[in-house]
Amino acid sequence: MTTMDDNLEQLLKNLKLYRIQEILDRELKRAARREPSYAAFLARLLREQWAYRQERSLAYRIDRAQLPEPWTLESFPFKQQRGVRKTTIRQLAELDFIARAENIVFIGETGVGKTGLAIGLLRKALENGYRGLFIKAQDLFDEMYASLADRSSRRLLNRLMRMDVLLIDEMGYLNLRPEQSNIFFKLMEERYNRKATIITTNLLCGAPHNRFNAVRIVMRTPASEIPAVPLLRVFFSPHNDTCCQRRNEFVACTETP
Repeated sequence: MTTMDDNLEQLLKNLKLYRIQEILDRELKRAARREPSYAAFLARLLREQWAYRQERSLAYRIDRAQLPEPWTLESFPFKQQRGVRKTTIRQLAELDFIARAENIVFIGETGVGKTGLAIGLLRKALENGYRGLFIKAQDLFDEMYASLADRSSRRLLNRLMRMDVLLIDEMGYLNLRPEQSNIFFKLMEERYNRKATIITTNLLCGAPHNRFNAVRIVMRTPASEIPAVPLLRVFFSPHNDTCCQRRNEFVACTETP
């Protein structure tokens, strides 16, 4: 037998062994020439099927994560961005921060690569089987505001809590209603010590408010050197009229322990 008969084809369809279905004719001809053992022949088919499912699963996670660009850490131009410490990023790429439910905040001016590195870390997490989501800060707060109208805030929080890694991009000065701030802080409270969050921002100030433990990666101009920064406490303040924000504005703040 060198071709797949109709009954076998239907059986593979029923079992959803689509990759084996695609390659079986080829592998049967290969086996006729090389005469492998039954075990080796079956193992080759199953390895192909497993790789196919892994690829499909990754494609699904990437699609659901809504990555705006196909950036990876391997494609990041470290030589052009000398303000980024490559060894630090490589350490983060080991993804231990996810297992420890720690958070990362990239702070720097526009154009120094904050979003690119954050997306690269998120993609690395997706490649390792984690669920993740990329979302612009403004879009997140818009969703939170919309959830107030139909009372779906709890469903929104539950969806975001399912993400092993949540990437909130471009956290900056945002005009917020108190209800939006409350939902955001509820999200941060529920993710705290449970799930990892990555945030990018171009803001840096020192108002000590609500705690949000994180590794802070400071990225200055491309020509500067990144300082050695320990684990910091990063805060998000919904309070009005602080030294670093105007009324009803949201800002990321940091303070050394």
